[in-house]
Amino acid sequence: MIEVVGCLHAAVIVSNLDESIEFYSHILGLKRVDRLLDYPGAWYQIGDFQIHLIEDVNYQNNKIDLTKSTRNPHIALEIQDLDVAKQQLLAANCVVKMSSSGRPALFTQDPDGNTIELTCLHPSQ
Repeated sequence: MIEVVGCLHAAVIVSNLDESIEFYSHILGLKRVDRLLDYPGAWYQIGDFQIHLIEDVNYQNNKIDLTKSTRNPHIALEIQDLDVAKQQLLAANCVVKMSSSGRPALFTQDPDGNTIELTCLHPSQ
């Protein structure tokens, strides 16, 4: 049996790299890191994990209506403060859907409709 010992990165296809960089860098506040590849993209470091944005100008995602369901492919990120995240996303005109499970989590989407879950594992008392 294969013994998986970690998760290195997730690749996310985007249609407009500049719009996606705005979302991942400025709205989510992720740290962009160098990449040495010759096709359009951007990499972000989160602890030992990376998100790799790969641009395909012809990409068309079937955007999911988050108001109806959050049961779809997504990347889950841990955050410190759910209320701060929610306010920043709403201020940036991003869709926000609170988790229907009652746990401290929300779902949003990048400009291409890729779903991002933001979860606060250790809410302040």
